[in-house]
Amino acid sequence: MHTQRFGRHRKIMPFEPGSVEALREASREKAAALNQHVLGYGTQAEAEWAAAGIAAPDLPAMRSYRLERIRAELKRRGYAGALLYDPVNIRYATDSTNMQLWVAHNPTRHCFVATEGPVVLFDYFSCEHLSDHAGIVDEVRPAVSWMYLYSGELTDKKVRRWGAGIAELLAEHGGGNRRIAVDHINPEGVEELARRGITVGNGEAVMENARLIKSPDEILAMRRAIVACEAAMGDMEASLKPGISENELWAELHRSNIARGGEWIETRLLSSGPRTNPWFQECSSRIIEDGDLVAFDTDLIGPYGFCADLSRTWLCGDGRPSNEQRDLFRIAADQIAHNTGLMRPGISFRDLVERAAVPPGDCFPARYGVLYHGVGLADEYPTLPHAGDWTDDTPDGVLEPGMVLCVESYIGRLGGREGVKIEEQILITETGNEKLSAYPLDDRLLGN
Repeated sequence: MHTQRFGRHRKIMPFEPGSVEALREASREKAAALNQHVLGYGTQAEAEWAAAGIAAPDLPAMRSYRLERIRAELKRRGYAGALLYDPVNIRYATDSTNMQLWVAHNPTRHCFVATEGPVVLFDYFSCEHLSDHAGIVDEVRPAVSWMYLYSGELTDKKVRRWGAGIAELLAEHGGGNRRIAVDHINPEGVEELARRGITVGNGEAVMENARLIKSPDEILAMRRAIVACEAAMGDMEASLKPGISENELWAELHRSNIARGGEWIETRLLSSGPRTNPWFQECSSRIIEDGDLVAFDTDLIGPYGFCADLSRTWLCGDGRPSNEQRDLFRIAADQIAHNTGLMRPGISFRDLVERAAVPPGDCFPARYGVLYHGVGLADEYPTLPHAGDWTDDTPDGVLEPGMVLCVESYIGRLGGREGVKIEEQILITETGNEKLSAYPLDDRLLGN
């Protein structure tokens, strides 16, 4: 008699009440060992980094540095701890990820960093394994989410249970201090903490200042993210032929980023031909034509969670650009070069923008909104507008070694057909600056 067999057979471990915790622990250990951050970024990315001569960052040292930065900022501002909901801030504090875009608009994951005490991660259901690799998180607890999706009209009950957990941590590790910094929180949470005698301060200020100065290991990780981004840009440029749609071209950047272990892209800023003026057209089904300018801004979160925020403008096809296309490109390239040359430690934000090159009169009304902005795990503080846009509520400061900023230019004539976007990523050094981005500008548009 023939016995039907279905796939591979193995002995099933007996399930007994006493074995549940042991099975849970074994399952967690297995999942932690197979975490994407443990497995690494793969042979393609590693080969490209080796070819570029970029050493691997010391991740334990990077994680310790970040935690020290957060705690120093908390001490300086007199907080007992930080309660973090922004997934980028949680990444900075714990170097762990979990459904980053989903949790950005569904607050089901948060982290408490005690100024003097543990790091406690409140994670999504059954996700304890996602932070074990980093060696930073002292305890993982199940998150109590009181967003309407879960709590409906019973939010007041659920938020009280959530608040009890925060109050417990603060009572145990706050040393009597009842002030905490919170980055993002709904009004119900502020009210519940106030009811428990806990004062909420600005967690964004804490985290933006902590993230401001990058360690040498963070710079190595950022260099690797930029190399991966630029390799993906190369794949995209190789795909640029007349007849491809903007969406198809943009998809190549996504594909290549993910293939190298990158995480996501924050915008859809790619446009072609007449859609390049004005700027901020999201990419579309438009078919790119021979002779079109194609402009884009990567806004890419790559390996190690670092942002590679680069912009380029290319000429589609094998022809020569028009005089107008060359003129626009030259203005943008010259503005970038001049404004990069101003960047050095000690210069004030205000002085930097006062001395910056700006678009000519017929392009100024269509200018990009900022001249410079910080960058790290995402776009970061500071954001520096044109001098003409500076107001009495624009914060001043100084450039410091270890800061990384992007230099922006968009040049398009008001009412014109096309425009040019260029952006570079710049490290402030002890003596000046270093351009981290290296993807070449289009030689034909430069007039070479």
